[in-house]
Amino acid sequence: MSVTHALEADADVLRRQDPELAEILLAERHRQSTTLQLIAAENFTSPAVLAALGSPLANKYAEGYPGARHHGGCEIVDLAERLAVQRAQDLFGAEHANVQSHSGSSAVLAAYAALLRPGDSVLALGLPYGGHLTHGSPANFSGRWFDFVGYGVDAETGLIDYDQVRTLARTHRPKAIVCGSIAYPRHIDYAAFREVADEVGAYLIADAAHPMGLVAGGAAPSPVPYADIVCATTHKVLRGPRGGMILCGSELAERVDRAVFPFTQGGAQMHTIAGKAVAFGEARTPAFAAYAHQVVANARTLAAHLAAEGLVVTTGGTDTHLLTADPAPLGVDGRTARGRLAAAGIVLDCCALPHGDARGLRLGTAAVTTQGMAEGEMRTVGALLAGVLRGGTDPAVARESVRELVAGFPPYPG
Repeated sequence: MSVTHALEADADVLRRQDPELAEILLAERHRQSTTLQLIAAENFTSPAVLAALGSPLANKYAEGYPGARHHGGCEIVDLAERLAVQRAQDLFGAEHANVQSHSGSSAVLAAYAALLRPGDSVLALGLPYGGHLTHGSPANFSGRWFDFVGYGVDAETGLIDYDQVRTLARTHRPKAIVCGSIAYPRHIDYAAFREVADEVGAYLIADAAHPMGLVAGGAAPSPVPYADIVCATTHKVLRGPRGGMILCGSELAERVDRAVFPFTQGGAQMHTIAGKAVAFGEARTPAFAAYAHQVVANARTLAAHLAAEGLVVTTGGTDTHLLTADPAPLGVDGRTARGRLAAAGIVLDCCALPHGDARGLRLGTAAVTTQGMAEGEMRTVGALLAGVLRGGTDPAVARESVRELVAGFPPYPG
């Protein structure tokens, strides 16, 4: 049975039981199938991952870890978690993996809980430069519980200022240094961060939520050999279910596990863990490696085309699946641009731009690459996007062009 037929069967069940919700789910399926998904944090899971998420493992309560659960009847789900853990360790070359984190943010929370105490000083990328909420936002637990100091990027290049990182580390002597970003399009020099962390006696935490799928596919450097703890998500480029994971050395394994359960979470979501196991297995294949490199090729092509169309692309390009760009030269600000593009069926995000109050656009190529699009389609996307932003292309007309493009690359063929 194809995924499309399986989804129809699920919809039929819902129509009988809950027709109101069935219509909502079908509407979302239609939205995903008729618009361009350029949000950097999103992707389409494989049919096998979807099958795991909808499996009977969703029924099982399993607090604790394999072999040491707080509930009976966990013999089978223990096998699923052990498989996910082993596959994660093998995929990323880690001594220990915890696959229970419900999200990337909960993985970061557990990393902090394992290494820090409230009031400790932490050095992380400042939010205006692409730092995540968990990197010290006053609206987040991180900003309330810890003393964050933000490093930035060079005003000219947009690249991380490693000299500033070292200076701030020497001045503030943080307990931990966090490297990672939600909007930084270049590879991070993990070795440089390790050197600074060792100099000031700090732990190094890599928040690799965005690039970890590229790492799995050999298209980005790995933080695992350098960081004390690596936090990541299992969706985004990795193309698994929505969730998180933590990788570390054996010396921190017990502290990390206890920080996840029982300190920050309760029962593990076994159907999601099974989906993670599927994704880790898929990521070890030559097909996934080819996919990861195509994601980067697509992002670079899209970045180059947008620059040629007049947008200012941060850092002049990208090494990863994402890019950020300022649409101001086309006469529109970031928020207005996002709304105009949404009306045209082009779905993406806004983000802060370095060294200014303006909002820019953040785009990613993971989902469209999963659909089978390549460099030629990226040039088409760039032209559509620029035409809408300039006002030369009516959003309704562009939306028809988007529908025609996406129709040739359905998320779930069949």
